[in-house]
Amino acid sequence: MAYILELNREKLRMASRQELANAIRALSMDAVQKANSGHPGAPMGMAEIGEVLWNHHLNHNPVNPNWANRDRFILSNGHGSMLIYSLLHLTGYDLPMSEIQSFRQLHSKCAGHPEYGYAPGVETTTGPLGQGISNAVGFAMAEKLLANQFNKPGHDIVDHHTYVFLGDGCLMEGVSHETCALAGTWGLGKLIAFWDDNGISIDGHIEGWYTDDTAGRFESYGWHVVRNVDGHDFDAVDKAIQEAKKITDKPSLICCKTIIGKGSPNKSGSHDCHGAALGEDEVALTRKELGWAHDPFVIPQDVYDGWNQKDKGQQREAAWNEKFAAYEKEHPELAKEFQRRMSNQLPTDWQQKSDAFIKDTNASGDKVATRKASQNAITKLAEMLPEFVGGSADLTGSNLTSCASFEHVSGKKPGNYISYGVREFGMAAIMNGMALHGGILPFGGTFHMFTDYMRNGMRMSALMKQRVIYVLTHDSIGQGEDGPTHQPIETTSGLRFIPNMEVWRPGDATETAVAWVQAVENLNNPTSLVLTRQGVGFHERTDAQLAGIKKGGYVLCDCDNYQVILIATGSELDLAMKSCEALKAEGIASRVVSMPCTHAFDRQDQAYKDSVLTPGVKRVSLEAGVTDYWRKYVGLDGASVGIDTYGESAPGGKLFEHFGFTVENVVKTVKSVL
Repeated sequence: MAYILELNREKLRMASRQELANAIRALSMDAVQKANSGHPGAPMGMAEIGEVLWNHHLNHNPVNPNWANRDRFILSNGHGSMLIYSLLHLTGYDLPMSEIQSFRQLHSKCAGHPEYGYAPGVETTTGPLGQGISNAVGFAMAEKLLANQFNKPGHDIVDHHTYVFLGDGCLMEGVSHETCALAGTWGLGKLIAFWDDNGISIDGHIEGWYTDDTAGRFESYGWHVVRNVDGHDFDAVDKAIQEAKKITDKPSLICCKTIIGKGSPNKSGSHDCHGAALGEDEVALTRKELGWAHDPFVIPQDVYDGWNQKDKGQQREAAWNEKFAAYEKEHPELAKEFQRRMSNQLPTDWQQKSDAFIKDTNASGDKVATRKASQNAITKLAEMLPEFVGGSADLTGSNLTSCASFEHVSGKKPGNYISYGVREFGMAAIMNGMALHGGILPFGGTFHMFTDYMRNGMRMSALMKQRVIYVLTHDSIGQGEDGPTHQPIETTSGLRFIPNMEVWRPGDATETAVAWVQAVENLNNPTSLVLTRQGVGFHERTDAQLAGIKKGGYVLCDCDNYQVILIATGSELDLAMKSCEALKAEGIASRVVSMPCTHAFDRQDQAYKDSVLTPGVKRVSLEAGVTDYWRKYVGLDGASVGIDTYGESAPGGKLFEHFGFTVENVVKTVKSVL
């Protein structure tokens, strides 16, 4: 009888909260040790915070990681990736122990830093510090904007929090200042961040280089701040979260005092456990210190039971489904629209309307700057795409990114056009968060030259294959009097070298219209639209040529027995057409190829590419930027009319003449290769 009672007691045994937290520590130190690479300190230091949030507050469903109304969790201090992998595994996501054991190995879902699209439940790629918290601002802003559009009295179908873990490094990065200031201005009350205040970075104790009053800084942004929370006290963390949830008009920062690497007898509290495995001996000592008597990668069933969120998650989603069914009955069209947008589908009449828009643009023949043609496109597309959320980094009147139908976000008032202020990097990171959240198609504008400020955010768009549209105006020396600091030279080619980044440099209004439509239809990649300040000409297209624009490169002007092919983009398309006429007058037959998107052209089959760029015919490229990129098209026996120095301060027309963008120089260059 005693034996049976003991068995029943064992079956009924529930793991303590400390044991649940220690499971994170064990998995983290074991995985890092097996890989002999990684960051065990943060997961071990934030284990209790993870337990409180994921077991008692996070509204999620491990069975369906894509549930529309789930809370979003972001590990901004992404180097501590074993924290999120442990949480996902323990709570029941499809992340088996075999993946944990292959941490940081080729093709493992448990990559060195959390990678979007690898492990289920990872909402965004983090690792470049500061961008996770910045993405989180985008997630929370998306929630606010969608709630404003879709929620109706008695029907709060968009109603979820965004939770973020972040460390000192995230707070040191400048982008966190840009985005957290906006979060306060926007009053994102459903954004709750946990600062892992452990006083350690890779170089050691941070007081020699980081002495900010972080709590005061966030209060000045308009955040609610919960100070001096013991990050290892379950009840204190729980109380702080409950307090933060009650504040609905401000984002909250919970300042959690923690010990990095907690549980390690000799390395906790120091940078020795920040970015390296503890070592076999220290792992053994840590097991003893924690009272964790289990072998590496062994989790007792009662610990799994204490973490498992599958049943609760199913119940949460089922309850929301009931709410949505009631909403759908009362607001069927809105419900249908919500489902379309959250599934990232274009409207059913998109093809018909977008085709008509392109044809109308071609028929109108407007001779305008491509930035103005872009604004015309935005105006038309906004009528078709309620998911549009536009914006600019304090250059709306120059980028021409707004239109009459947009409602401007102002302070805590929602809308569908955002003035980000002079915050290019922050804009990119926030747009990434909005795109990742779903239901929103973000685009943002700045001067092309200022992509240097936000390049890493653009790279993250491409790495995560997110549909974010960058409107980049004042694209060359044509920018004019502002001089070389504002004149892109290497910038367009630099963007083309980013994998998955689609770069369009259209030559007139029609190509701009096609570029915008292609950007919207490119569901799995970001797009950079590189646009002129100055006016450009117009070239009417046949239906075949309109189709050719979509292929990235096509024959705009042709003749028999051509001796040279002029390849042009953007504002230099006009120059190519004029040069074609001048060459003809000198008895030199030429073909003009417009190549607004090299990426789209490169994807075409060889037969098409050969039909445009005829093998054996000499080629000359024309683009107001660096020339090296064009060698892949013109070859070593071709030539490029470009600019490989910085610009100057003068009117744009004078600069084009000064740097050789003239018919005379093009003719001279053609003759040099024939």
